[in-house]
Amino acid sequence: MKKYLVECIGTFFLVFTIGNTVIAPGAGALAPLAIGASLMVMIFAGGHISGGHFNPAVTLAVWLRGKCDTKDVVPYWVVQVLGAAIAAWLVHFIKGPVTVSPLPIGWKAALLVEFLFTFALAWVVLNTATAKGTAGNSFYGLAIGMTVMTGAFAVGGVSGGAFNPAVAVGVTLMGLSTWANLWIFLVGNFAGGAVAALTYKLVNGEE
Repeated sequence: MKKYLVECIGTFFLVFTIGNTVIAPGAGALAPLAIGASLMVMIFAGGHISGGHFNPAVTLAVWLRGKCDTKDVVPYWVVQVLGAAIAAWLVHFIKGPVTVSPLPIGWKAALLVEFLFTFALAWVVLNTATAKGTAGNSFYGLAIGMTVMTGAFAVGGVSGGAFNPAVAVGVTLMGLSTWANLWIFLVGNFAGGAVAALTYKLVNGEE
């Protein structure tokens, strides 16, 4: 049970940070730095217990990689989304109502960037936290957190920069995105995680 609690807590603080840095008055242009740092510290805090996924797409990638038990996949997804939902609920008590902005370039661009940066995120996770060549390293949390930070800076203005289905649910509950756009994140994120796992196996073999 403790690994499920850790996954819930880590996802909670990630989404809580997103809400409080993105919704005005927030962190402005520095929001991606705070979000990446939040993910980084939660991974360092809980990675040794649960693997520090905090992201259903990462859980899928790690499972396809063979480093997550099948029995843990759905429970991880449930507690990750639960943590995001609790965070979104609490943000409503801290921030005022928000206005949803339409996707500035459209759903095709949003789908593409969500796929690409979720691929990048899962690729970094697999190569820094599960590969034999980097076993026992002390930098994986920083590498993963900074991947999210990079994505948020690069394409946050295109899709919102979720790269995480649980985050997508959280920001939708906060009112930062519409329910009609949720499928963009779900498809892009899960596809990115799956392709990253397949590419990892192609490059690294079964190890």
